Amino acid sequence: MTIKVLLADDQALLRSAFRILVDSEADMEVVGEASDGAEAYELTRATQADVVLMDIRMPGVDGLAATRMISADPELTAVRVVILTTFEVDDYVVQALRAGASGFLGKGAEPDELLSAIRIAAAGEALLSPAATKGLIAKFLAQGEGPAEGGPGRPGTAGLDTLTGREREVLSLVAGGLSNDGIAEQLAVSPLTVKTHVNRAMAKLGARDRAQLVVIAYESGLVRPRAQ
Repeated sequence: MTIKVLLADDQALLRSAFRILVDSEADMEVVGEASDGAEAYELTRATQADVVLMDIRMPGVDGLAATRMISADPELTAVRVVILTTFEVDDYVVQALRAGASGFLGKGAEPDELLSAIRIAAAGEALLSPAATKGLIAKFLAQGEGPAEGGPGRPGTAGLDTLTGREREVLSLVAGGLSNDGIAEQLAVSPLTVKTHVNRAMAKLGARDRAQLVVIAYESGLVRPRAQ
């Protein structure tokens, strides 16, 4: 099945480069290009894209607002948003993950990394660059933001007491950047068992995907940021 990709960036040259790369692959195609967040949202609805490569800083409606709009739309629950960033530690990136982005990728990533990220996001199997995402959130929280409860439209941390001991353990390992296979090896269980625990944790915490599980784990204090 062909992966439908939408490009959202205000730099036409960058969009052109991404289009050439994506369209060169047999299993994916670019179905639209947007230069701002409002256009990205409308094109996502029109094209039913599988993955949106979303720049954060765009004129008008930015990538953060567009990510929230996509995540809040009940007709777009299967869409995965990948934030394109320069790995700056700022509030926008963390808020984007909270808002429903599946992860982030640096604009300086190698072509193979970008293509792999699109495939992983489309499959919905894992957080993109888990160790890097974990590190970004850890650094941000270490700068002063403490545990937080969820507000309207975003997952919260109050549901942690509904998790079983094993689900909390799996959540901690997810926040540590481990894949299902890695967690299975560490806990001496099957990857299918781990997947079941992850899915149950997401359901109980109201998390859209693994990215939001990482945010919840840090915001709740279940996992503490390490000194960098």
